[in-house]
Amino acid sequence: MSSNQVKPAIGFIGIGVMGKSIVRNLMKAGYSLHVYSRTKSKAEDILEEGARWHDNPAELAQHSDVVMTMLGYPHDVEEVYYGEQGLLKHAKPGTVLVDLTTSSPELAKRLEESARGQECFSLDAPVSGGDIGAREARLSIMVGGEEEVFQRISPIFEAIGTNIVYQGPAGSGQHTKMCNQIAIASNMLGVTEAIRYAEKAGLDPDTVLKSIGSGAAGSWSLSNLAPRMIKGDFDPGFYVKHFIKDMGIALESAEAMGLQAHGLSLAKSLYERLAASGEENSGTQALYKLYE
Repeated sequence: MSSNQVKPAIGFIGIGVMGKSIVRNLMKAGYSLHVYSRTKSKAEDILEEGARWHDNPAELAQHSDVVMTMLGYPHDVEEVYYGEQGLLKHAKPGTVLVDLTTSSPELAKRLEESARGQECFSLDAPVSGGDIGAREARLSIMVGGEEEVFQRISPIFEAIGTNIVYQGPAGSGQHTKMCNQIAIASNMLGVTEAIRYAEKAGLDPDTVLKSIGSGAAGSWSLSNLAPRMIKGDFDPGFYVKHFIKDMGIALESAEAMGLQAHGLSLAKSLYERLAASGEENSGTQALYKLYE
C-alpha cells in the first residue's frame, strides 16, 4: 500500500481502554474510521473527533475494507463474527478481518476457515503493551494468518505498533500471545512480592526501583506497573478479569499440548482470589492488594 494509494476504510469494534487509543492513532495516520461498541457513550469523544458510528457490526461491515475487533472474551468474538448481525454474514468479499482480541488459537483457525468461505480474509493479531502502548502507538502485535494478507495491510499495524511480527499460519498470533501472558503471569508475582518486601524492609520502594529496574530483574511490569502499585493507582491498563480469561485460555492450550504450567496455575489462582475480593475491574497491578 504505497502513500499515493487511497487508504482502506477501517471498521473498529470494541471501544475499551485500548481500543479508543488505537482508533485515535489510526485516524491520526489518515484512515477513515467506522466504529461500533455495545455502549455508544464510550465512543462519544472519538465520534466528535471524526469517527463514524454504526448501530451494529453488519452495518459497519458494509462501509469497511478492513475490520478490526478488540473484544473482551472469546464468546464476544463468536457473537460479533458469527451472529445474525455478524461480520462473516455481512462483510464484503475481499474484506480483511483482523481480531486483536486475546482469544483461543482454535477459534482463530476457525475464523480463518469461515472467512475464506465468505471470500474474505482473517488474521489473528493480539497485542501487548497495555493502555500506555496503545496510547503511544507502541504496541507489540503478534500476527497469524496468510503472510500475503499480513504484508498487504502492514501499514495499518505500523500506525498502532512498533514491534510487529508475523508468527505463522492462523492461530500462531494467539499462541504467541499465550507465551506473552504466561511470562507476565509469573513475573507479576515477582514484581508484587519485590515491592512488598522493600516496604517491609523499611526501604523506599521508588529508590529500590532505580537499582533493580534496569538490572537482571528488569521487565515491562517492573518499570510500568510497580510505580502504579507504589502510588496506589489501580486503574486498569489491563483488567484483572481479562487477565484471568487469558490465563485460562493459556492453561487449556498448555494442557492440550501436555505441558504443566506451574507458575501460570499459581498466578491464576491468586488473581481469582483478587477478583473474588471485588477487584475484577481493577488493573492487574492490584495484585499488590492481595499482600496487604
